[in-house]
Amino acid sequence: MLVFDFGQQHIAYCYFTGTPLGRSKILEIIDSARREAEIYNEAGIDGLIIENMHDLPYTLAPGPEVCACMTAVCSAVRQTCPSLPLGVQILTAANRQALAVALASGLDFVRAEGFVFSHVADEGLLNACAAELLRYRKEIGAERVQIFADIKKKHSSHALTSDVSVVETARAAEFFLSDGVILTGTATGMEADPGELREVAQSVKIPVLIGSGVTHGNLERYLDASAMIIGSHFKTGGHWANPVDAERVKRFMGKMHELRF
Repeated sequence: MLVFDFGQQHIAYCYFTGTPLGRSKILEIIDSARREAEIYNEAGIDGLIIENMHDLPYTLAPGPEVCACMTAVCSAVRQTCPSLPLGVQILTAANRQALAVALASGLDFVRAEGFVFSHVADEGLLNACAAELLRYRKEIGAERVQIFADIKKKHSSHALTSDVSVVETARAAEFFLSDGVILTGTATGMEADPGELREVAQSVKIPVLIGSGVTHGNLERYLDASAMIIGSHFKTGGHWANPVDAERVKRFMGKMHELRF
C-alpha cells in the first residue's frame, strides 16, 4: 500500500498572462513546492504528485507557459526528493504535455484523464486518448514513465457510457496498456465507493488506486487499494485550496504505519 499526495496543488498559482488567479512568480512557486515536498517527505509519504489545480478555470488547451512552469516546479521537487516516486498531472487532460514534463524532470508517472471512453467533463468533452498517448510515450522515449488512468472520473457526466460499468471500463484501460487505474468519488474530496474498489481490484491485474476522499477516519475502507492519492485531507481544515497541515499528514501516516505493521 502506497500513500501518494497532491502535495503541490495549492502552490500552483501561475503568474502568466491569461491565468485568472495568477499571483506568484515562478521562483516563489518553486520555493513553496520545495517546502511542501520536505514536509511530506519527512512525514513518510510514499510519493508525490504535482498538479496545477489552481489554474482555474481549466482549459482543454493549456499553453506552453504552463508546461514550462510545471517542468521547473517538477525539477525542483525532484532535486528536493531525489529517491521519492514523483508524478505529474496537468489540467485539463494535458496528458501528452504531462509525459513530456515527466521525462524532462525525471519523474516516474503521470495521472491521465480520458484514457478510455469519452465523457463530458466540466471543461467540455474529453475523448479517449490511449492510442495516441502510448504512441507519443514511445516516440519521445518515455516508456519508463508509468501512466495511471482515471476511470469514470470525478467532475464529469458519464451518461455517454452509462451502459458500461466501472469494471468494464477498468478492463478496457488494462487492455489498452494502462499501468494502473484510479477510482474517485464524484468530486474533489468526495469518497470513492469501497464496493467498486473491491470489484475492480478483483477484475484486473494492474494496480487500482483511490483518487479522492480518503481521510484519517475512513482509510480502513480502502486498504484493498494499491495506493491512495490524498489531497484535501492533508490541507488546513481539510480544504484542497489551503496550505499543507503538517500535523494532519503526520497523524495520517502514523495511523497508516500502525495498519501496515
